[in-house]
Amino acid sequence: MSEIPDVKRSGGAFRGPNIGIVATVFVVLFCAGLYPVTAFGGAPYFPGPTASLDTMITFFTARPSAVLLCAFFQFGAAIALGIFSVTVVSQLKYLGVKAAGTGIALFGGLMPAFNMMAGTFFLWTMTYPGIAQERQLLHALYRLAFAFGGIGFSVPCGLLFAGVSVTSGIYRLLPKWIVILGLIAAVIGELSWFEMLTPKVLALIPLTRFPGFVWLIAAGLALPTARRRGATA
Repeated sequence: MSEIPDVKRSGGAFRGPNIGIVATVFVVLFCAGLYPVTAFGGAPYFPGPTASLDTMITFFTARPSAVLLCAFFQFGAAIALGIFSVTVVSQLKYLGVKAAGTGIALFGGLMPAFNMMAGTFFLWTMTYPGIAQERQLLHALYRLAFAFGGIGFSVPCGLLFAGVSVTSGIYRLLPKWIVILGLIAAVIGELSWFEMLTPKVLALIPLTRFPGFVWLIAAGLALPTARRRGATA
């Protein structure tokens, strides 16, 4: 077996966005998007997937401006997540990581970014006059928006968490607690897949999302930027 390179720094630092800052921007924009459509922003608030169609119509009819703000901020959050995903994989490769985990992380990071963008487009569409009154159309758009922003976010994000955490654990690039947190969030994210079969596991989506936010910032701040001794570009 080849030895893991020594962790002592050698050469220049990685050139790219600070992923800790990028992750923080992502979390701030994501939470800013949640504020206007939750109880904090006033009633009625965003209906859950088990809500009646009448409840959905009431919300989207009464609060299109809140939905538009949500879509606006979360579109920006999706861009930040995409930048984080591409940069963290590039940084891992710069640090000498040669494993399939980087490819898995890239796939897992870009998928939720694209899915979030798609979900915001559906939300944006639902803010237009007359859409909320078209019962079946609104219902279909809502289900699509929820799918893209729900398991469409949590399941692939689990792959991002796992890909970065496993490779960083093997190469000793991150503290153990960050690796363990990432693996726990990854497992919960993959289990949220079962929400397609039953809404009883709906709570797994926020249980992936919010601990995952902590992991993104922590991993972004802790991942080294200096190349390991003996690592190749």
